[in-house]
Amino acid sequence: MKAGIVGLPNVGKSTLFNCLSNAKAQSANFPFCTIEPNIGVVNVPDPRLKKLEELVNPQRVLPATVDIVDIAGLVKGASKGEGLGNQFLGNIRETDAILHVLRCFDNDNVVHVDGSVDPIRDKDTIDMELQLKDLETVEKKLEKVKRAAKTGNKEAQKEEATLLKLKEGLESGISVRAIAIDEDDRKEFVKPLQFITDKPVMYVCNVDEGSAVTGNKYVEQVKEAVKDENAEVLVLAVGIEADIAELEDYEERQMFLEDVGLDEPGSAKLIRAAYKLLNQQTYFTAGVKEVRAWTVNVGATAPQAAGVIHTDFEKGFIRAEVISYEDYVKFGSEAKVKEAGKLGVEGKEYIVKDGDVMHFRFNV
Repeated sequence: MKAGIVGLPNVGKSTLFNCLSNAKAQSANFPFCTIEPNIGVVNVPDPRLKKLEELVNPQRVLPATVDIVDIAGLVKGASKGEGLGNQFLGNIRETDAILHVLRCFDNDNVVHVDGSVDPIRDKDTIDMELQLKDLETVEKKLEKVKRAAKTGNKEAQKEEATLLKLKEGLESGISVRAIAIDEDDRKEFVKPLQFITDKPVMYVCNVDEGSAVTGNKYVEQVKEAVKDENAEVLVLAVGIEADIAELEDYEERQMFLEDVGLDEPGSAKLIRAAYKLLNQQTYFTAGVKEVRAWTVNVGATAPQAAGVIHTDFEKGFIRAEVISYEDYVKFGSEAKVKEAGKLGVEGKEYIVKDGDVMHFRFNV
C-alpha cells in the first residue's frame, strides 16, 4: 500500500519526503526537480511497540512500515500531457492514497510557480487536472455502456445513470470522492474504474516555523475549502521537520521540539495519519526472538492476518491465540495473561482489532 505526495512544483514535497524517509531525494528551488518518483519505506511510529519491547526483552524489534512516493510536481495542462503530465498521472494512479502538499507560507526567497502564495488556487489547479483525467475515464466507459443500455440491458442502464452522475459532478469541479452516489453503486460501478479523485486524501499545509503549532490564515482557508470533502488537514512546518530529521541525538531533538512548541515531530503524526488513510491497522507478535508490528487492512480476519506472515499460515490456519494490547501491558507477560484467563482462542471468523497480540496455530 502506497501513499503518494503530490502538489505543484516547489511547495516542499521533496523536502517532506526526505524527512519522512531519510532517503535524500533531491530538493531544489526550481520546478521539476523530481522526475522519477522516489519511493521511501517509512517506519510507523508506535509507542506500543516500545512498551512490548520493555516487557518481552526480545533480540530484535521490527516496526510496521508504510510506502511513501514522492511524485513530480504537477502543472496546469498536465491532463493534456503538459510538463511531466502523463507520467505524473500514471504514477499517482498507482498509489492508494494522496498526501496533497499545499504551500501555506510567505517567503520571497522561494519562488512560486504561479508568482504568489494562494493555497486554494494551488489546490484547484491540481484538482482540476486530476478531475479532467477522471472525466476522460468516465467518457470512455460511457461510450461502451450506452450501447448496452440502448438494448434494454437493465444493469447497463443502472451503470449509465451512475456514470452520468459522475460526469456531471466532475464537469462541475467536484472530485469523485465527494459526489453523492449510493454505496452499492459506488462499490459496483465506481471502485473498479480506480478514479484518481476517488482516492482518500489528506491536505498537508506546509507552514513557517511560527505557524507550526497554531496554523495561520492560509490553513484556515484550506480547512474552509475542504470541509465538505471528508478529507483530513494536517499542519506541518516542513523546513523545521527537515532540521529535526538532521539531528542524530535524541535529547537535542526533544529540546528543538520544545523550543518550537511541539510534543513530537509533525512527520510522526503524518506517517500515522497516512497509515490510517490507507485503511491499515497493526497487530503484534511478541516472543524472545522478536517483537514485531504487522500491517493488515481494517476488517481483516484472523486467517488473513496470519497470511501476512506467511501464506502457509493462512492456508493451514487452525486458530489464533489473541491477547489485547491493554491486557498484555496490564498483566506484564503472556503467562500472567493466561493465568488471568484473558487469552482468547479465536477461529476463522475473528476480525482482528488494532493492537491485538497474536499467536497462530496452523498445519500444512
